Amino acid sequence: MYRPTIGLEVHAELKTRTKMFCDSANDPDETLPNANVCPVCMAHPGTLPVINREAVKHILRIGTAVGGELADFSEFDRKSYFYPDIPKGYQISQYIHPLITGGTLAGVDITRVHLEEDTARSTHSSDKSLVDFNRAGIPLMELVTEPVIHDAETAGRFARELQLLLRTLGAGEANLEKGEMRIEANISVSPKEGEFGTKVEVKNLNSFRSVERAIAFEIERQTVLIEGGGKVVQETRGWNEAKQETFHQRFKEGSADYRYFPEPDLPKLFLSEIPEFAQEALRTSLPELPWERRARYVQLGLKTDDVEFMIASVVRGTFFDAVIEELGGEREPIALAANYFISDLAGKSGNATAVSFAKLIRMLAAHDLSSRGAKDTLLIMAEEGGEPEVIAKEKGLVQVHDVTALGEAVDIVIATETKAVGEYRSGKQAALQYLIGKSMKQSGGAGNPGSIRKLLKEKLD
Repeated sequence: MYRPTIGLEVHAELKTRTKMFCDSANDPDETLPNANVCPVCMAHPGTLPVINREAVKHILRIGTAVGGELADFSEFDRKSYFYPDIPKGYQISQYIHPLITGGTLAGVDITRVHLEEDTARSTHSSDKSLVDFNRAGIPLMELVTEPVIHDAETAGRFARELQLLLRTLGAGEANLEKGEMRIEANISVSPKEGEFGTKVEVKNLNSFRSVERAIAFEIERQTVLIEGGGKVVQETRGWNEAKQETFHQRFKEGSADYRYFPEPDLPKLFLSEIPEFAQEALRTSLPELPWERRARYVQLGLKTDDVEFMIASVVRGTFFDAVIEELGGEREPIALAANYFISDLAGKSGNATAVSFAKLIRMLAAHDLSSRGAKDTLLIMAEEGGEPEVIAKEKGLVQVHDVTALGEAVDIVIATETKAVGEYRSGKQAALQYLIGKSMKQSGGAGNPGSIRKLLKEKLD
């Protein structure tokens, strides 16, 4: 039995106005190649970098959220990296003195969180390679976990929770399909618990499913290799989505190969001297964190799947919280609201406001609208806006409770459906539902089923 050990390295682009060390725009949606560049991020001789204060604050808020230790002293380092997508021939990163050490997220211990600059984007064809430098110099968070993960599912859960945290904090969108968040997994297997095998890195996994599948594949590959008398070598591998397998890219460098040394063109950071970077100031600036919102929704009685759906999107969660406030925190209407929001409103054009949606839920809870009537009203609200009372009245969807108004319809049904009346009086309860349906039809669909049931039972019993 071989025990797998997994550690993750996650890179995520940060949401800032400008790049990490210059004033070129940080625009991940820019489509014109090499539009957001300047002499600094293109490494022209004589240019000097300047630290992006907003990017530093993002990292410190992330560290505060995960319970990490914020550095009092930090500095940037040069990391030698001779690839075409690094203009300077080195990357400005952090090595010995990261901004954050420690912390925990989704039950996984974190080693460090540090700040660096992103590389350019390379595009390869059969006869040439093109480099777009728009991405070069964008602020990049690197988070490294401890090697404490032992299965693919835990790794996937951690990555999803990190994406949600970044979005909640406004630190980044972390869209994997756009390359705004890239995940690398270091995987080894060992026959003895507490011992590490030879580590293999699988790079640039661009979906949560790929993370889980690549880890599962690599655990199986290494296990079979060792059991067959082979030896795992330290290397970097890629993930082939089409073949659902990893493949060799290059043999893995060690930290000595990067020849780190302190970046001479940037000042040292003494964070305790900056008031806005004080831990208490950072803590009070945090919004409700994903696990806090999850716990609150569970306390309100929402189902697990509904909770996860709501917190998966900051926009959805914000809207639903406004609905909760309008409903006064009452559990039953909130559960009803979650059901209709997920099934009938989420993903629509969004012209319904939290206030109008809460009013519709109140109407539904009071049986002023049937389920079908509520869905029809909500569709119009989502597409065109408007108040539910007005829409429901205009469309004839408001249910009638008035006994006098419903009495005529019920009397007609009793007089014409003699067979069903006889069956009900002989003990067949199913006949009552038939009579309710006929009475609803006779009332033009406006009758409240509960009121009709009550009237029928009074007249027939």
